[in-house]
Amino acid sequence: MTMKITKQETISGDKLWNANYCKVMVANFSLFFAFYLLTPLLPLYLSENFGASKDVIGIVLSGYTITAMLMRPFSGFLVDSFSRRKILLLCFALYFTCFAGYLVPGTLLWFFIVRTLHGGPFGASTVANSTVAIDVLPSSRRMEGVGYYGLSNNVATAIAPTVGLLIYHHSNDFSLLFWLAFVVAGMGLAVNSTVKIPVRPLVSGKLNISLDRFFLLRGWMLGMNMLFMGICYGVLSNYLAIYGKEVMGITSGTGLFFMILSTGLFLSRLQGAKTLRKGRLTFNAAVGMAVSSCGYVLFVACPNMFGYYGSALLIGIGNGHLWPAFQNMILNIAGKNERGTANSTILTSWDFGMGIGVVLGGVLAEHTSYQTAFWTVAAIHLVGAMVYSLFTLRKYRQLTGKQTMDYKS
Repeated sequence: MTMKITKQETISGDKLWNANYCKVMVANFSLFFAFYLLTPLLPLYLSENFGASKDVIGIVLSGYTITAMLMRPFSGFLVDSFSRRKILLLCFALYFTCFAGYLVPGTLLWFFIVRTLHGGPFGASTVANSTVAIDVLPSSRRMEGVGYYGLSNNVATAIAPTVGLLIYHHSNDFSLLFWLAFVVAGMGLAVNSTVKIPVRPLVSGKLNISLDRFFLLRGWMLGMNMLFMGICYGVLSNYLAIYGKEVMGITSGTGLFFMILSTGLFLSRLQGAKTLRKGRLTFNAAVGMAVSSCGYVLFVACPNMFGYYGSALLIGIGNGHLWPAFQNMILNIAGKNERGTANSTILTSWDFGMGIGVVLGGVLAEHTSYQTAFWTVAAIHLVGAMVYSLFTLRKYRQLTGKQTMDYKS
């Protein structure tokens, strides 16, 4: 296998907020905004338009999660093996086109097919877009830039459901929401089409297909930690409303809970970017682990308003430190032509954990109680923190040759 260099990879200066980075941020915002604009209203849409029962709604809406999770490892392989610009635009174009499927009148089966297929380009676009964001960042500002990049989807997922609910409340028109999502996704595609991506060495000749082209084997410990975190968040996000209603008598606090959590994410990414710029990756990850663990313990140990909303802030702050730190850590042990695989490894591990969390939470709640389910979540998060401290950190230091908690990569 030979490497064909078409152009030297260069990025002018050390400017963090360069035009290409800002464009990718805007495209990422549109990607998540369009998707989560519809998410809270789709169960209502299926019930009102097709008379779907609760279990059928669950099956129909779960399809996109499965396809997104399955597609991410392949998208990592594609963006590492071929032109990242072409792969990004192809994935984003397919993502944009799928919204047109919601506008076509059809049956419940048609909606299930469209929604399930939509998960593929959504998962692929998140990997491709985040990889391109890394490419257009100057190397000296990469860790800081990865931290800021997550703000675009944090803000989108925080405000998009609220905007969607407000529009539906005043219009009672699902087609208006589908058109808006279609237009926003199209704007993201248009913005991405103007991004100039540094040309990198491309692999010529026969491609070697192996497991490490789809999952970064050197980063399996980091992936396992993300799986632990995904399990915990999967239980929390899916059973929060039921727990609040049955245990605490809170019937309308879910939206505020996630708004506070998003605020914590936003604030911690802003603050954490400063320490990331200094190279304090393992420190940020440790802080995130500790703060999130405190949040999950507080949530179940104090079944009152203070514990409920206080835990949202702590979990948001902790996850805001965790995500960019772990993403930068796995990028540090990946080669330049493995960035897509590294990104997909973290995202796939999180998705797999979320899936396990949905099943685990339901089983524990059915056979024991919601309190037991959330105590289990707190225990799992603490175990994840211990695994990071005792094993993951040691493995990461061996791979990078860094021996301190505070260093510059």
